[in-house]
Amino acid sequence: MEYLEFELPIKELEDQLQKCKIIGEESEVDVTETCTQIEKKLKEAQKDIYKNLTAWQRVQMSRHPERPYTLDYIKAICGNSFLELHGDRSFKDDKAMIGGLGKIGDQSFMFIGQQKGYNTKTRQYRNFGMANPEGYRKALRLMKSAEKFGIPVVTLLDTPGAYPGLEAEERGQGEAIARNILEMTRLKVPIITIVVGEGASGGALGIGVGDVVMMLENTWYSVISPESCSSILWRSWEYKELAASALKLTAPDMKKLKIVDEIIKEPLGGAHRDRTKTFTSVSNAITKHYEVLKKLSEKDLVAQRMDKYLQMGGFTKTKP
Repeated sequence: MEYLEFELPIKELEDQLQKCKIIGEESEVDVTETCTQIEKKLKEAQKDIYKNLTAWQRVQMSRHPERPYTLDYIKAICGNSFLELHGDRSFKDDKAMIGGLGKIGDQSFMFIGQQKGYNTKTRQYRNFGMANPEGYRKALRLMKSAEKFGIPVVTLLDTPGAYPGLEAEERGQGEAIARNILEMTRLKVPIITIVVGEGASGGALGIGVGDVVMMLENTWYSVISPESCSSILWRSWEYKELAASALKLTAPDMKKLKIVDEIIKEPLGGAHRDRTKTFTSVSNAITKHYEVLKKLSEKDLVAQRMDKYLQMGGFTKTKP
């Protein structure tokens, strides 16, 4: 288990508990009471730390190296029923954007999401979860296929942003994202969107338009990362914690601002602490909302989605 800086008090107590148990196993000394006291302190420390996370700490949690990624969710939820589909039929297959058909129970879904890597080799292979234009065009192709056959779409967001390289801009990165946003607003099948890690900038919005938008508890959703915001405003990453707080990017902030509809609770300590429980929560959330959305006609579904986004934000009229 890897620990973030603010989790070090928990690590110390867990190490103490482990050593105490080893002493009890290797000797005749009764350490039951000592272990109980350490366990009590551990629970109190976990509750105190994880129930009072700052915005920046939640950003760190969303990037935890052991946190499950998009394919982990899909394989856990769909099992052997998942069939990955490749290519945008124009340029190439983008490994940072994955998609395909899978089943939850007897219901088929088109799953689409950004995929990060687990080590140096796979991170390069997946381009760190930053999709190129062909990735967004692949996603749109899959959405259109789903619409053709009446299959609901589930998108899983986890990206530090769309790839900003020169070659991506030359192939129309901005147009590809804008096209996806336009087409998703009028797609005639239900779209369920879940932020499972980082939801940064247009890279997330390119597959982020949904009838229902949810966030896992320790994720973030923003037009810009705290580090980039800090570097623009203060010419330094030193103020990233202040930027994270000011951006209002956490799940509770997004829910309060009515950008997302629901927060999916994570196990204490984050999604990586109990993957099975997290996968079950995500699967149940998808099923619950699909049961409601499937009752709507195509016309009502699109109209409701349009209204949802038109109502976001606000303005104040002032006299000239």
